[in-house]
Amino acid sequence: MQKKHNQVDIKLLESEILNGDIKSISKALTLIESNLPQYHNLGNELVNSLTKHKKNSLRIGITGVPGVGKSTFIDAFGTLLTESGKQVAVLAIDPSSGESGGSILGDKTRMNELSKHPKVFIRPTAAGTTLGGVARATRESIFLCEAAGFDVIIIETVGVGQSETMVHSMVDFFLLLMLSGAGDELQGIKRGIMEMADALVITKADGENEKKAEMASREYANAMHLFPPKKSEWVPLSFTCSSQEKKNIDKVWNTIESFENQTKINGWFEEHRHIQDKYWLRETLKEMILDEFFENDDLLEQLKLKEEQVFKGEISSFQAAETLFNAFNSKVRGTN
Repeated sequence: MQKKHNQVDIKLLESEILNGDIKSISKALTLIESNLPQYHNLGNELVNSLTKHKKNSLRIGITGVPGVGKSTFIDAFGTLLTESGKQVAVLAIDPSSGESGGSILGDKTRMNELSKHPKVFIRPTAAGTTLGGVARATRESIFLCEAAGFDVIIIETVGVGQSETMVHSMVDFFLLLMLSGAGDELQGIKRGIMEMADALVITKADGENEKKAEMASREYANAMHLFPPKKSEWVPLSFTCSSQEKKNIDKVWNTIESFENQTKINGWFEEHRHIQDKYWLRETLKEMILDEFFENDDLLEQLKLKEEQVFKGEISSFQAAETLFNAFNSKVRGTN
């Protein structure tokens, strides 16, 4: 007998996803992202079942400063992949959407060609209340897309900052898009992200900007050689592209394929995924514990009281945290 809950037929949904039905993937992601426990639990049940059916896929993270042209690049890049017979999913993370209203829908409309393709799946993940929640939903989305048979899964960051680190922790290849002459104010962002990048591509290398882009690419290539060697034994590349003119878009894919071949031969590809699995096990556990704490009204009242005491200098923040932790253990875990 098929399991149903509030008109959701999980077994049927699972079967449709395994057959690559895009509408069913959207339904499943709505369950995962739901704030209602009964639906979220069904989503978790579905993900757990579908992870047994994971197929071969390549996970690509794409990030870059605002205005770098991520959506235009993904449109050209994804179209190239579909023309070669690949099934492509694009998962966009917008950690700023809770405050700004987000730019995901605008990004999707800029993926003119890709969004029209019948076998392409494009899905935004709104921030909600925590970046961790976005991360968990995105990672579960990856598993759903893999079970549905997508060959390439692109994870795009819309914001900057912590989201890059988060995306890096769930992909096989991390691509950094940069502009030429973006200004010294971005240097702090560049250093941290550049060390994570497997390739750096200077976008908008066309017209009068082409020479400037080539010069910037050479400078970045020199800088990247100063970073410590990667455990993958891969040497990051730097080059230019033009999404408008479709120039060097194929070079990006060739680079990613070379990375995949090299890391599968030396064993890093699978080892890296195992490392990521362990990382997300711990991150998910942390979030579940935090959720349990902040969903308890009595503990929230105690938290407010301790915050006032810390503010007045009556107790230290460390002492307050220890008291709250003991209260959490006593109330939720049933320990003394």
